[in-house]
Amino acid sequence: MTQADDRILETLTDSGLTLSPRVLSVNTDYSRHYLSTRLGKLADAGLVDRVDEGLYRITDHGHAYLEGDLLASDLEKEE
Repeated sequence: MTQADDRILETLTDSGLTLSPRVLSVNTDYSRHYLSTRLGKLADAGLVDRVDEGLYRITDHGHAYLEGDLLASDLEKEE
């Protein structure tokens, strides 16, 4: 997990919306390409869902991670 991952999850949570890497890029200091890569990793970890091509939303696991109920070390064990 990176600082960008936390920022992505926080932005998805705060907005309550399904967002694209482009929209996330406008609202964070990260490039669209980098965010696309990180979103893929977050989807693999079950923290975000890819709901359509290039559109993502946070999952219950993502919310649990932000709330401290799910640790990054727990995610590594699941992989």
